[in-house]
Amino acid sequence: MEQEELIKVDSLVLSYENMTVIKDLSFDVKSGDYLCIVGENGSGKSTLVRSLLSLKKPVGGTISFGGGLRRSEIGYLPQQTGAQQDFPANVGEVVISGCLNHMGLRPFYTERERRLAAENMERLGISDLKKRCYRELSGGQQQRVLLARALCATKKLLLLDEPVSGLDPIVTAEMYDLIKGINQGGVTVIMVTHDIAAAVQQASHILCLRHDSWFYGSTQEFLADSSSDFMRGGAENG
Repeated sequence: MEQEELIKVDSLVLSYENMTVIKDLSFDVKSGDYLCIVGENGSGKSTLVRSLLSLKKPVGGTISFGGGLRRSEIGYLPQQTGAQQDFPANVGEVVISGCLNHMGLRPFYTERERRLAAENMERLGISDLKKRCYRELSGGQQQRVLLARALCATKKLLLLDEPVSGLDPIVTAEMYDLIKGINQGGVTVIMVTHDIAAAVQQASHILCLRHDSWFYGSTQEFLADSSSDFMRGGAENG
């Protein structure tokens, strides 16, 4: 089956606080890809995520969407914050809120949206938590809830920003397995991560951002490239 091009980034220039952090970046994401974005602290990963979500305008170049993907239909799992962890809603309410972008001005969820939320809770093994207060859950359970919420927003593409940050090794491995299964089930994944070892195990493609350059290619190409030697050399990645 031929892959559709969902995102095309061409000669992108991005700035942060009036400083250029990404220059002349070009890459594409096709249906079924699993792209990991890795790089040094301050190399522009967070700025790139905001631009892919249309929350920040490029200084130059373009980001275009294809394959029927709308900007509002990217399922996004942000980095966890203290405010998110203390969210007072129950699990079912958090998950179904992923449908809000589809609703426009309509004030109530449809039966189809309730069914979608139930399916995604089942998919991630959290159906039994539906009535539990979100802030009473463990970190791993909270991440499953947010992943189910992101799946309610999309059928095509997930954008995950450090989805295993702060999780213990066992829960981290479980989370990676869930994400891999979602990708193998037909959802394209873009994941920002510090974990280079996991990136090369999980991803089909790697985008490596550095202060003065960047690399984009298949995982095999990344491992053969000099930039992967740098990234595996114990540098601080962020």
